[in-house]
Amino acid sequence: MRNWAGNITFSAGELAQPGTVAELQELVGAGEHVRVLGTGHSFNRIADTPGTLISVAALPKLIEIAPDRRSVRVAAGLRYGEITAELEANGLALHNLGSLPHISVAGACATGTHGSGDTNAPLAAAVVWTEFVGADGELVSLDRSHPDFPGSVISLGALGVTTYLTLAVEPSYQIRQVVYDGLPVERLATDFDAVFASAYSVSAFTDWADPEVMVWRKAKEISVDPEWLGARLADGPRHPIKTMPADFATEQGGVPGPWNARLPHFRLEFTPSNGEELQSEYFVPRAEAGSAIEAMRALGNDLRELLQVSEVRTIAADDLWLSPSQGRDTVAFHFTWIQDEAAVRPVVEKIERALLPLGGRPHWGKVFAADAATLRDCYPLVPDFVALAAKYDPTGKFRNPYLDTYLPA
Repeated sequence: MRNWAGNITFSAGELAQPGTVAELQELVGAGEHVRVLGTGHSFNRIADTPGTLISVAALPKLIEIAPDRRSVRVAAGLRYGEITAELEANGLALHNLGSLPHISVAGACATGTHGSGDTNAPLAAAVVWTEFVGADGELVSLDRSHPDFPGSVISLGALGVTTYLTLAVEPSYQIRQVVYDGLPVERLATDFDAVFASAYSVSAFTDWADPEVMVWRKAKEISVDPEWLGARLADGPRHPIKTMPADFATEQGGVPGPWNARLPHFRLEFTPSNGEELQSEYFVPRAEAGSAIEAMRALGNDLRELLQVSEVRTIAADDLWLSPSQGRDTVAFHFTWIQDEAAVRPVVEKIERALLPLGGRPHWGKVFAADAATLRDCYPLVPDFVALAAKYDPTGKFRNPYLDTYLPA
């Protein structure tokens, strides 16, 4: 068994796919070492275990809209694309989406996946209730009123196996997506607020060596001007990687469409790439955006041969303990590499030397070089989370070499 990118071969002796919650409870209760596997979109060994890997994709595919139409209860193994299609059909929406609709809701929330937007917190911020199977095989339910809740959503699989989640929803809305080529790279720093406040969701794509940046702007209302901040309106659809065809990308050109068909970068009906890549991501306080951009520009030549594309996005602050945007408005620096970890790792170390002193936090599910002591400095609530994990998993059933290395008990 391998992850989506193909860089991880899981060491588990068994993959179990229970069809009911009762079967899942029995598996977990009887297991010695257990981890849960989502859609495999992590790039490190966060999901690995020497014991049993469990997929919850075969649990009943519940999508249950609350009578007051303010929330929806969903099965943990469902992909965002499945959930959002049902919500849109019922005139409802989520606050934001990641770039891929192919990822599972529980896996995305457990690792801190996010979209973009100055006012948009990560996907996990939509969770208002969670249910998981604990180490003893019993069900645990927590909502926002429970003191453990902020530590239980972005949980890295350390507390148990999530079965169902309830997400806050809102009335459906339309989005227009407009792409601009040729934003002068220096304006990404000097006009940072103007760039990222210009739409509901904004993504800037660069290789940090090119003097021009491509910007994707997604908004409920937006003017399609031929020029914007020195950039020019794209003359056709674009892929985030300039050399790739745009067939898999969501519709651009300012054509209005439902939120779930515009906020992701890629269409659900297509596989956006063959997975032969690695990814890293670092989250810097918004106040340090200019310094971080200049640091990345200084590394441009070091990145050029290994980098497929880098994406810059903004995230609103939240209160989830292991969230990359916990307690602060944040700028995310994402890197899609070629699949050569031996070559990539020294460059990742250079990026960390540049961004971690600015308050950067590595993404839990991607390639990083930081050790446990560094992560405790980056994420101030790590000690609280380690204590919470010990509370719900006192025998270490859900622990694995990843947790032992980066979040030691």
